[in-house]
Amino acid sequence: MAWLVLGIAVITEIVWAVSLKWAAMQATPLASAVPIVLSFVNMGLLALAMRGLPAGTAYAIWTGLGAVGVTILGVLLFGEKLNPVQAGFMSLIVVGVVGTKLFAPA
Repeated sequence: MAWLVLGIAVITEIVWAVSLKWAAMQATPLASAVPIVLSFVNMGLLALAMRGLPAGTAYAIWTGLGAVGVTILGVLLFGEKLNPVQAGFMSLIVVGVVGTKLFAPA
């Protein structure tokens, strides 16, 4: 169950970070409120996942996959640039996350 909660926390992290960019582009009260609400949901889910997983494992996966997800959405939604070398290093993050999950005791 902790892994599922962590997966939802990763998705929330990605949506939260993208909502920051959206809020900066919109500059409305609603656009400003969305990332604030998502930050509380995000932290709550991470804390819940850490009940069943080591803190370092949960945090490494949360930040790693969050960074990769935000980068991909930045490219797709906002036209941000990603060169092949950056993509290669991001794939190493994904390999690290998969390895962490495969060899985690929980």
